[in-house]
Amino acid sequence: MIKIAVLVSGSGSNLQALIDANLSGHIVGVISNKPDAYALTRAQNAGIPTAVIEHKQYPDRETFDEVMHQQLLAWNVDLVVLAGFMRILSAKFVQAWEGKMLNIHPSLLPHYKGMHTHQRVLNTGDTLHGCTVHYVTAELDAGPALAQGVLQVNLHDTPESLANRVHVLEHLIYPQVVEWICNGSLEHTAQGVMYRQQLLQQPVQFCRV
Repeated sequence: MIKIAVLVSGSGSNLQALIDANLSGHIVGVISNKPDAYALTRAQNAGIPTAVIEHKQYPDRETFDEVMHQQLLAWNVDLVVLAGFMRILSAKFVQAWEGKMLNIHPSLLPHYKGMHTHQRVLNTGDTLHGCTVHYVTAELDAGPALAQGVLQVNLHDTPESLANRVHVLEHLIYPQVVEWICNGSLEHTAQGVMYRQQLLQQPVQFCRV
């Protein structure tokens, strides 16, 4: 059984979606860099072990990441899932978990890497928006894209309404991708990402108008 750790900083709505999905893998721990993150309460309510590792208590990013790395090793983790974890990870940490760490980004990557994606989509006048689950690499929001939730941008959408609609998609596709990894449908190999024993040429798309 795949052992999963979830890294969080905030409310943990994606963590809740993972908990509620009844994955065939097992969430063995939740790490937060903020002691007041509500995600910790969600984990505790579900009987999942938690660890608070405050980045402010460490002199640099590398030291902080090493403490997280050791906690993940102690839990014997197979897959790391970033769920609203608001820290840039060091290259060494990312390399140690390459092919074993996922993130979800609120845009249709490779478009709109970084912050403020909903406002940027509205500024550009794009008709489609959504979110992307991808493997984490040292380059921000640039790892192999595995799945995308796609929605139509409405005439009266605001950054807030888009954020809410994208969240719904996140809660749909993130658990699905994690389950694919748990049940062996999706694999990170030396040849590339394999989905149902075929090389994944483009992310699997889920659409919602």
